[in-house]
Amino acid sequence: MARYKKKRVRELQHDRFRDTTISIFDRLGTLLEGRGKTILYGIGAVVLLAILVAVGINWSRRKADEARRALGRGIAIASTPVTPTAPSDPTSSYATEQERAQKAIEEFQKVVAKYGDPYQTEARYFIATNLLYVDRDKGISELTELSKSNSTDVATLAKFALAQAKEADNKYDEAAPLYGQIASQNSVIVTPETANLRLAKVYQQQGKKKEAADILFQIADAARKAKDADGATLPVSAAAREAAGELQKLDPDRFAQLPPEAPPAGLAF
Repeated sequence: MARYKKKRVRELQHDRFRDTTISIFDRLGTLLEGRGKTILYGIGAVVLLAILVAVGINWSRRKADEARRALGRGIAIASTPVTPTAPSDPTSSYATEQERAQKAIEEFQKVVAKYGDPYQTEARYFIATNLLYVDRDKGISELTELSKSNSTDVATLAKFALAQAKEADNKYDEAAPLYGQIASQNSVIVTPETANLRLAKVYQQQGKKKEAADILFQIADAARKAKDADGATLPVSAAAREAAGELQKLDPDRFAQLPPEAPPAGLAF
């Protein structure tokens, strides 16, 4: 009897161990099952996010391509030749600048209506420049607003176009400070050389010949002395070459003080 009791105690102890072990594994399994679902949900969310990102990037690229093509159509129209005679094919040329500008405006307005920035702001700039041929006051107003744009490139281009419009309207006192501001920005979209060249021409119109000559000399002198990182002479830009030509006509003595222009690369002896 005592032996049986001992045996039974061992069996009961074994059963308790088994039950405890099973209970632990059950709880662990339940715990892991919950975590497994969480992990699966997490993986699913990551995969879904990756799919959404890929779709978004693909969609964004398609929209960007569409916007660029739409801008390109407007630019192509704005660049179409103007011929006085009525063209047989209206897509190959236009009878007047006003007709061409109106067609270009209509194309750029589609971009403004359909796409976001940067394409929308760029289209607005092209609309403003074409409005100068259709409704000059409105075009100038639009360029004035765009010259304050958050897009640095558009703001610079708009300010330059505005300065050119003021210059063309003989409003030199308004054009000069605009050119001066652009020159001080050191922009690559409208270089200081280009802006200063226009400023010098405005000064000539204002009778400020010395100021104009000083600017022209500085442009040409700096361009002829410019060197790259290896010490080689940089090629002279078209604006600098034009500045030298203007200086030669305006003040031959100052022109004579310029250093000689280096020969093109490959022609030096």
